[in-house]
Amino acid sequence: MFSPELRAKAEALVDRFPVKRSALLPLLHLVQHQDGFVSDDGVAECAELLDLTKAEVAAVSTFYTMYKREPMGEHLVSVCTNFSCAVRGGKATYDRLREHLGVGHDQTTEDGRITLEHAECLGNCEGAPVVTVDYLNYEWVDPDAAVELVEAVRAGNPPQPTRGMVPPGVRAASHRLAGIGPIDPEGPGQRLGLATKDDGAVPTPDAGVGSGTVGVISFGAAATPPASNGRVPDEVPAPEQDAGVITDPEPPAEPGDADVAEPADTDPQADPEAQPVADDTTTPDDADDSTIGEEEGIS
Repeated sequence: MFSPELRAKAEALVDRFPVKRSALLPLLHLVQHQDGFVSDDGVAECAELLDLTKAEVAAVSTFYTMYKREPMGEHLVSVCTNFSCAVRGGKATYDRLREHLGVGHDQTTEDGRITLEHAECLGNCEGAPVVTVDYLNYEWVDPDAAVELVEAVRAGNPPQPTRGMVPPGVRAASHRLAGIGPIDPEGPGQRLGLATKDDGAVPTPDAGVGSGTVGVISFGAAATPPASNGRVPDEVPAPEQDAGVITDPEPPAEPGDADVAEPADTDPQADPEAQPVADDTTTPDDADDSTIGEEEGIS
């Protein structure tokens, strides 16, 4: 269960979303921050906070690989084995670490310092092969460099990553991933000006596509009520009618109208040449088949 301090942070997280269940992913990170994995107690507390069932919370926590259902070590070391890293030796790097640490995928060393995993993609192909420690990137890591890296992490002296801060430990990283900044509110990297649920309201089901109450584009001069946060949606003039487009078509012409041509005189007596001409090309094969049998006495 969350400590009183974390419970207050969890409730503040939930209050940032117009729909409660949207806070589930950050809350699961907060559970990992406290327990080191997504515990059953954490699942139950998330369900209670978000009006979900425990099955719904557990289903989400097992869908994403970033949530672990077994306790992690102090640091999480991930080795990318996807295409770009694989062709540049990522698999060899992973195999070397697995042999050196004596653990496999999602397993933790006996001293509890390192949890090893192979990752499908760490989104850093230009630096392949890539290894992350607590989600911070180390690029171009060959097998020997990977062993040096994990030994430095084990010794409590992790080197500076390619970009970002020194790995703080996976629990501290989980606190940041929850979207509430570092554990120390006065520490570096504190996020300011976080959005809250008052910055957006839930559109009604019949409002149509793109009809949120914030930033809605409406046509015409009709007054649009402000959103719950007091903002007035943007309003643009109604589009002018295109003069080249006919919107009121003319009624159909009637016989006798000046513009309607009279039908041609087809009386055969008035013009013998207009008599239908017999088709001289008709052959016996074109005759009605139903009469053939009668003419030949065949029944």
